Amino acid sequence: MRGNLAQLMQQAQKMQEGMQRAQDELATIEVVGNAGGGMVSVTMTGKMECRKVRIDASVLAADHEMAEDLIAAAINDAVNKANEVAREKMSAAATGLPLPPGMSLPGFG
Repeated sequence: MRGNLAQLMQQAQKMQEGMQRAQDELATIEVVGNAGGGMVSVTMTGKMECRKVRIDASVLAADHEMAEDLIAAAINDAVNKANEVAREKMSAAATGLPLPPGMSLPGFG
């Protein structure tokens, strides 16, 4: 019994280290969300920090409601991509964690 507990503690420590590495990596990964066929793009890190917004001049010359819609769509696209990358990284970090049958980590299953 004592050996099982020690093994479980080692696995939990390794998982915690893996999760920290995944979090650190997410801060350096960048995704690009696009809208309007690339007329608007938003660059964001895996931790949801916006790094850059690029808006084609033709969008700015058009009506402002269309520009607002394209900017919102590009942000949403970037957020969805960042969430997917985060899900993949964190899921990989949690591999090997012994969870009871039918149980998963929040946001990963």
